[in-house]
Amino acid sequence: MAANVAASAGQSAAVVCTVDAVWLGTTGGADSVAAPGLPPLAGLFTQFVGNGGEVWLCGACTKPRGIGEEHLRPGAKIVGAATIIEEVVNGARSIAFA
Repeated sequence: MAANVAASAGQSAAVVCTVDAVWLGTTGGADSVAAPGLPPLAGLFTQFVGNGGEVWLCGACTKPRGIGEEHLRPGAKIVGAATIIEEVVNGARSIAFA
């Protein structure tokens, strides 16, 4: 939700999904995820991407789960550790891992 607020405000925002959270970036992977009192994750995902946010899936985590580019929902992409490190080196203010 915080990343969505940042993207809505025109800030550069990315969510990094690791381990089993990489399933959230697959087609249908977030469809049944919801928490009491919060909007369903699938809708938040779509809104976040629509606001310019990026959802990065850890490449080392997607590979053993058999997740490839063909499994991704719009707005998700598989990235390597170098991409994340580059953002940190270039001054990323905050990084959130899911």
